[in-house]
Amino acid sequence: MNAEIDAIDRRLLAELQRDGTLSVDQLSERVSLSRNACWRRVKRLEETGVITGRVALVDAETVGLGLSVFILVRTSNHDPQWLARFREAVTGFAEIIGAYRMSGDLDYVLRARVSDVKAYDRLYQRLIAKVPLSDVSASFVMEEIKETTVVPVELR
Repeated sequence: MNAEIDAIDRRLLAELQRDGTLSVDQLSERVSLSRNACWRRVKRLEETGVITGRVALVDAETVGLGLSVFILVRTSNHDPQWLARFREAVTGFAEIIGAYRMSGDLDYVLRARVSDVKAYDRLYQRLIAKVPLSDVSASFVMEEIKETTVVPVELR
């Protein structure tokens, strides 16, 4: 659903993405809106599903999950039963933090966070035990140049 959002809503969203802990008073000051009007807008953005949640962002390295891995998957099976099995498998692994069905050469790209290459291998072994895959390869991130959760709401 595309909710009707205006420039003020976009500024609210940008501020909340920068700091989800802002109080309504702080937020209203930053976007030059009264406290009540600000609260109503944020509430509407939540109710319409524009704001889907508020979370704490965790430094993966600090919690021992410093290796980011992109897992490239090809399959020769595209029937609904296989897809249901694949979805169940990838959503069941906490290490897999992103799963994408792709156009082009690859069928799926998975993004995972693990402690090291041995932990990736254990994930790989568990994944192939759950669902048949034609080809799996992995690329390990050497340097994270840009990593963000921010949706660029102020661009248009």
